Amino acid sequence: MNINRNILTLDEFTIQQMREFPAATGELSSLLRDLGLAAKRVNVEVNKAGLVDILGDYGTTNIQGEEVKKLDIYANDQFVGVLKHGISCAGIASEELDDIVVFDDPVSNNSKYICMFDPLDGSGNIDVNISIGTIFSIYRRVSQLGKPCTKEDFLQPGNKQVAAGYVIYGSSTMLVYATKRGVNGFTLDQQIGEFSLSHPDIQCPDDGKLYSVNHGNFFQYDEGVKQYITACQKKTKLDGGPYTQRYIGSMVADVHRNLLKGGIFTYPGTTDKPKGKLRLLYECNPFAFIVEKAGGRATDGKIRILDIPPTELHERTPFFIGSKNMMDELDTYLVKDNASKKA
Repeated sequence: MNINRNILTLDEFTIQQMREFPAATGELSSLLRDLGLAAKRVNVEVNKAGLVDILGDYGTTNIQGEEVKKLDIYANDQFVGVLKHGISCAGIASEELDDIVVFDDPVSNNSKYICMFDPLDGSGNIDVNISIGTIFSIYRRVSQLGKPCTKEDFLQPGNKQVAAGYVIYGSSTMLVYATKRGVNGFTLDQQIGEFSLSHPDIQCPDDGKLYSVNHGNFFQYDEGVKQYITACQKKTKLDGGPYTQRYIGSMVADVHRNLLKGGIFTYPGTTDKPKGKLRLLYECNPFAFIVEKAGGRATDGKIRILDIPPTELHERTPFFIGSKNMMDELDTYLVKDNASKKA
């Protein structure tokens, strides 16, 4: 078997990055590698989900009031377990759990970072074999080192993230993560069991022709959102079109596609759920950080997502994210609509 030594594994890449900063402790690199390990374990179960008793509902609901899938529980347990037994994480918050989990032991109490994650986004698609994913976010603690982490460490605005990423379990399994230095993607090489650098320095195109929205809620959206969707439908070659609507119902898959190809993903508030459905801490902040580092934008329709100060662990927000110029065009409709409401 020929081995291409020009391709770096996730471990090699993080170590190489660390070598460029002699003062680095290696904790962040270690934490990213732990997340990669948990993702590989989840990937094994996702790939055989139709062969073992891991499909279907678990029989309970999570803090969001949603039916919990069996694979949700397995994924959550894997990420919690790997991070708890690592050396770089003081505690976690999960979309599946009511409250934070503090790793109260001498090693964890001296760890600089906390991690938040949605262990299995799009889990409603598990039973029909559509791409699903994991989303994660890493923050530096604000509480005193040497003591257990606190909820204050988790209720930080997204602009305080030091890293964020996602794993997409699809035709291939891919881990994408961002730091202040940029965005890089790693594809799982099944032969060696390692994530290998396949998409270095990912940049989100300034323009695109893809828009992702749930058309079933069209008449529950604000007027500005409806006007933008209608404008997307009317695009021709004369004004950058025609556009194509793509909405899978798995946020990881939708945003991943738009990040690479150029596009916009929207999950607006509705008349019955004005704050939308997506979670600020577990879904919106991580993706906003990633897409911004790749050159795109993300807002709640009024302000930058990363500037929103969270007040609770499971806070929800409307969400708009994607290519810069498409987001700028969306803003023209939303600003006009907001101004008319104030008039």
